[in-house]
Amino acid sequence: MHPVIPYVLAAMLFGAGVYGVVVRRNAVLVLMAVELMLGAVNLVLVTADATLRLHTGQTLALFVIVIAAAEVGLGLAIVLQLFRLRRSIVTDDVGAEPASAEGGAESEKVVA
Repeated sequence: MHPVIPYVLAAMLFGAGVYGVVVRRNAVLVLMAVELMLGAVNLVLVTADATLRLHTGQTLALFVIVIAAAEVGLGLAIVLQLFRLRRSIVTDDVGAEPASAEGGAESEKVVA
């Protein structure tokens, strides 16, 4: 197999991952897009290792897999905490203040 095919496939996978990170509003789907990008990087590393016979691509791919596993654990913990605080995992609401549990404690300004 020609080495250009895996490189083009990896570029398409990475592009789909970047699109998913930029466009998606759901935090779980953003994490899935990041995993897609890490998979594309693994494909490039393994293809380079097989093409150039350096024997470092497999080692680096193993490190990327370990980092991806840690990222999934930490990312899901953050998403669960975000859901507990906000009752939503939409990434647009991440910078906003959490809704108060008191209900009507905010003071309203009336313009007369």
